[in-house]
Amino acid sequence: MTPGDQDDRGAAAAGSPARSRSHGLPLLNQKMFAPYKIAVLIDAVAPRGIGSGTVLARTGLTPAEVDDPHTLTSIGQYLTAYDNVIAAGADLGLAYAVGARLHLSAYGMYGYALMCSPTMREFFDFAVRYHLLATPTITLGWRQEGALAIWDFREVYAEIMSADLRNFVLRQQMMQTSTHMRDVAGTAVTPIRALFGLPDSGTTAADEDVLGCPCLFGQAAHELHYPASILERAPELANRLTRAMLEETCDRLIGQAKTSSGIAGEVYQLLMLAPNRYSSMQAVAVRLGMTERTLRRRLDDEDSSYADIVDDVRRKLTLEYLHTTRLSADDIALKVGFSDSSNLRRAIKRWTGQTIGDLRKA
Repeated sequence: MTPGDQDDRGAAAAGSPARSRSHGLPLLNQKMFAPYKIAVLIDAVAPRGIGSGTVLARTGLTPAEVDDPHTLTSIGQYLTAYDNVIAAGADLGLAYAVGARLHLSAYGMYGYALMCSPTMREFFDFAVRYHLLATPTITLGWRQEGALAIWDFREVYAEIMSADLRNFVLRQQMMQTSTHMRDVAGTAVTPIRALFGLPDSGTTAADEDVLGCPCLFGQAAHELHYPASILERAPELANRLTRAMLEETCDRLIGQAKTSSGIAGEVYQLLMLAPNRYSSMQAVAVRLGMTERTLRRRLDDEDSSYADIVDDVRRKLTLEYLHTTRLSADDIALKVGFSDSSNLRRAIKRWTGQTIGDLRKA
């Protein structure tokens, strides 16, 4: 069976506890991620003669949807795309090529927050805590053991993957994490060793050449080891204040508080991901597979309303853009769903009692 054919499931990761472990993964077919990883995969395989149609077979996605950052995709669609390129003849070298392309700049606010980490230790902690924002196919953890800082990767979808797909996904993850480490700590920082809880597939020399470290197969876990001496190092772009502001954003994105349950949470998350796409309650109801009347009734049952959720989403996103970007009022109005900047300015005054200028001076 292929990932796209499975029922929704989220198996618990097995193994010994790590010092820091990410939240559980979403359901396999839960659509909640921007399609950036699938887009990178398409770009990576194009020079090898594998077209987007092949990559997207059985995913239900079109090239236009993959190019639209408002499209929501699932882990299942992502794994199906990987399965497609393997079936088309892609070798394990492609897994590393994809991982090398997935720089932190591709991860939105999550990636920017990681780059601004005050220390590498906080980078490790933050990466694990908010890993759900990275379209994860594994759960991420880290721990310090003496002179080692150890990333560990635990599979939760292994039972639905072929051996080829597991080999591909884990190599991509190893390279992706190595790429993120270089993005933050510099190109001179390389892993000491990589452990694979997989059989040796006869590519050890090639694996070691790409990762730049010894690779050991048939191990009890999947791990990437770094010297613990880097943990107190400050990344080049370290900024504690910016990271603190972005952490608030990531708290919201990861679905905490009211975004984590009920129909109000589903509406909230949908609008947060694409506030300028769903201009009416009817459009949101259609996306959620119900009538507008049913959506209104279910929100009433939760003591919520569509208008209140829209207003809260616009407020949170507007303040986020004002604090973390230099976008103009016109651009922010467009992004959060206002018809013009005048309406945006009136809303800001109502929300905060201040002007855009006041907020940006603060």
